[in-house]
Amino acid sequence: MIINSRLSALALALALSALASLACAEGGAVGSVLSSSAMQIATPAHAVLIDLARAGDRLIAVGERGVIVLSDDNGQSWRQVQVPVSVSLVAVQFIDDEHGWAVGHGGTVLATADGGERWSLQLTGIQAAEIELKAAQDIKANAVDADAADMRISNAERLVADGPDKPFLALHFLDANHGLVAGSYGMVFSTQDGGATWQSLIGSIENPSLVHIYAIARKDHLWFLAGEQGYVARSTDDGKSFKQLPSPYNGSFFTANVRGDGALLIAGLKGHAYLSSDDGASFNQLKVSRPSSISSSARLPDGSVLLANQTGDLFSSSTSNGLALNPVGNPLGIPVSSIVEAVDGSLITSGFAGLSRFSHPATEVSE
Repeated sequence: MIINSRLSALALALALSALASLACAEGGAVGSVLSSSAMQIATPAHAVLIDLARAGDRLIAVGERGVIVLSDDNGQSWRQVQVPVSVSLVAVQFIDDEHGWAVGHGGTVLATADGGERWSLQLTGIQAAEIELKAAQDIKANAVDADAADMRISNAERLVADGPDKPFLALHFLDANHGLVAGSYGMVFSTQDGGATWQSLIGSIENPSLVHIYAIARKDHLWFLAGEQGYVARSTDDGKSFKQLPSPYNGSFFTANVRGDGALLIAGLKGHAYLSSDDGASFNQLKVSRPSSISSSARLPDGSVLLANQTGDLFSSSTSNGLALNPVGNPLGIPVSSIVEAVDGSLITSGFAGLSRFSHPATEVSE
């Protein structure tokens, strides 16, 4: 299955539900885009930019064709940096001022140790498939369920044969050493050394349909996964294994976050959002005024969670809201794929229209 990379990037910005059909982001040219640098763009702030993060006072945005841009003035101006790949990047995270990772198509994992100035390639879909195949073969020798072991080997061999055609869609790092990356067809990999080596968790995650995983969240030693077809899973052993949880909804979840009070929030297709105060054992639906798919969430310093949807509406979830998602400011009128708060309190959004900056609460939008 071949899907044009531009269409898949637009899907993230305009309709994240389209990710459910992702299988091959760059088609037959995956090998070349994994070895060619990102194209330099005259106005990078207006590129298709999909995700945002903050590294201290600095803002970082990643997007289509390997574009990564930085801002050191709270999103008022942006500059593009060199990136060793030209695959579309869909998620980025920093754990401090210097150390960050970005993931995307082609099974790509990039890392930086200087605040995003320089990026190195840590993992590709080719390497990920080989890691999973070896893990499946090693398990086979002592497997209790021979049929399940054979099925895992068969799936791993298919991953190798397909090449680097499956994107990573989410990541979460605990510190400079420990992190998870996850993506299409249930791919989940962990690192304990900052990405120098990776281990496949596919055999340790209850995901029988191999659904796509779009979001990762963490609360103390508990880790959560959320994805298509209402998939929700929880790890109680610090991310080593995951058990699927009963889901409150059978549509896709695109974002997951933990509020300051410890409540887990998951949201996605058609404005469906749910809150769990018992670590995923049960969920209550949150009331939202517009049934537009929720694409992004960000935890603010006060512990509340800010959510954005495809029509540019912003909502807040906090302990004072109860089960309501309260509107924040005026609707932006543009699709939002990600949102982050700058150090000066302004909000920055990314999407198909590029990057926008506005005050908080949102009243005046500038591009």
